[in-house]
Amino acid sequence: MTPCVAGAVLAGCVASPAQDQAATRVGSVHAAPSSTQLRPLGTANASPKTQRPSAPAQLAVAGVRVGTHEGFDRVVVDLVGEGEPGWFVDYTSTPMQEITGKPLKVTGNAFLNINIDGTVYPYELGLDADQIKVDTPAETGNIIDVVNAGTYEGRSRVVVGLRSDLPYSVQVLEHPLRLVVDIVQS
Repeated sequence: MTPCVAGAVLAGCVASPAQDQAATRVGSVHAAPSSTQLRPLGTANASPKTQRPSAPAQLAVAGVRVGTHEGFDRVVVDLVGEGEPGWFVDYTSTPMQEITGKPLKVTGNAFLNINIDGTVYPYELGLDADQIKVDTPAETGNIIDVVNAGTYEGRSRVVVGLRSDLPYSVQVLEHPLRLVVDIVQS
C-alpha cells in the first residue's frame, strides 16, 4: 500500500435486495500525473448519454480511478466479467440511494450520475467488496468527490461530485474493459 492510499471499507456497496444499500466514500486520494499527450475521448456536451448493452452481460465494478489532465478530468470505472456494458450518464440535482430513496452523501455543487447496466453483485464474480478501490485527485480539477453507490438489480452506480456541471463524454475501452467519462474543465 502506498503512502497516499488510505483504507476504505466498501461493505455497503454489495447489498442484497433485502439489505439497505449504503454508499462507499472515496478510499484513497492522489493526483494522477498530468500529460500533454492525453486527449479527451469523444465529443463532450452536457446532454444525457445512454447506450443499451447489445446482449446480456455479467460484469462487476472492480475499481474506480480518477485523474486530472490538461483541460479535462477523467473517471475510469474498471470492469471485470463477460459482455459489454450499457450505460446511462446524466447530471442530477440530488443524488439518491437506489433502495431507500434517501439522499446520497456526495460533496459537490453538481453531481454526475454514472449508471452501468449489465452488472452483477461483485461477490458473484469472486470479488471481495472490501477490495474495490475508489480514488479521486486531491484539490485539482473539477472533481471533488466520488462515491461508489453500489449495485442493485443489474445496475451499478458511481456518483461524481463536481465543482460545476460541465460538458462530458462517455466511451467504453477494452483490454482491459472499462467505462471512461471525460469531463472538460472549462
